[in-house]
Amino acid sequence: METKTDEVKNGRKKRNPYFIVLLIALLIGGGWFGISKYRYSLHHEETDDAQVSADILLVIPHVSGYIKEVKVNDNQQVKKGDTLLILDDRDYKIKLEEARAALEIAQANLQNAKAVATASKANIATSAASIVTIDSQIAAAKITAWRANQDYLRYANLIKDHSITQQQYEQAWAAKETAEKQLSVLQGQKNQASHQTNAVTVQSNATAEQVNVAQAAIRQREVDVDAAKLGLSYTVITADQDGHLSKINVQPGQFVQAGQALFSMVHSQDVWVVANFKETQLNKMREGQSVIVSADAYPRHKFKAVVSSFSPATGSTFALLPPDNASGNFVKVVQRLPVKIEFTDASDTLIRKLRAGLNVTVDVNLD
Repeated sequence: METKTDEVKNGRKKRNPYFIVLLIALLIGGGWFGISKYRYSLHHEETDDAQVSADILLVIPHVSGYIKEVKVNDNQQVKKGDTLLILDDRDYKIKLEEARAALEIAQANLQNAKAVATASKANIATSAASIVTIDSQIAAAKITAWRANQDYLRYANLIKDHSITQQQYEQAWAAKETAEKQLSVLQGQKNQASHQTNAVTVQSNATAEQVNVAQAAIRQREVDVDAAKLGLSYTVITADQDGHLSKINVQPGQFVQAGQALFSMVHSQDVWVVANFKETQLNKMREGQSVIVSADAYPRHKFKAVVSSFSPATGSTFALLPPDNASGNFVKVVQRLPVKIEFTDASDTLIRKLRAGLNVTVDVNLD
């Protein structure tokens, strides 16, 4: 008769074959899984050190001023051209009016300079005409002086023979002297008229230069008006493109400086992935290889993508304080290279829901 201990031993012996079969099945399954993963790794490179990226723009005012009105809210979606902020524009309107008034003064100065230039040209014409008149008078005076001199010579010979009276001789001498004096006076007037003409010509040239200066001043004032208009237009801050706004950190009444970053806007219509692969994974990777992207936010969805480009340097090289391996003891650290991956399925509506900074996993097909 068998004891209880023998029965237990016999029961264990009966269960041993099932255990062996299960163990063999596990070994076969594990081996198949390991071989599959190994073969898969020969044609694929994966990393979970990847994030969604997008164009992030800073909203920066071109001019300084106090905020008059905030037209948007936190996380709001905006279209290109939508008004974001309005600055107090009263100072810029005054500057525009000042520029317009200065332009009107410059235009008036130009008209005045043109009038003076016209008058100077008229004076030149008048002086030239007076010189022509004096030349005619001088010609006539020369003839008169010549005739008076001839009469005087004849009367001088006659007075010697007492053929004429002393009065007639004196009249001839007086006529000769008068004609010579008149000719001298006319020649002096011509010289004076010539000097006056030269002076008027110089003045006319100077006036013409004043016209050029006035025209240049008008161009300068027109530029000032355009600059004032541009400054006034900058008091209305609009969106440069479509996108989503970040938290709005400004409020009405706040003073902002030109060039000050106010808040950010993400261009969510154009997103991509930046995956940081180890340098040991880059041997077979090439641009144009297909990629499957899995987002942690949508774990059941596979996004189709492609390798777009490789960074020219590792991430540590672009750090604020890059490592200097020559400054001390060297410890080799596996570096990572940023790889840009772009989505290819334009019909995939879930791409629009991806946000910059979300974690993703990428699987690059090396074939």
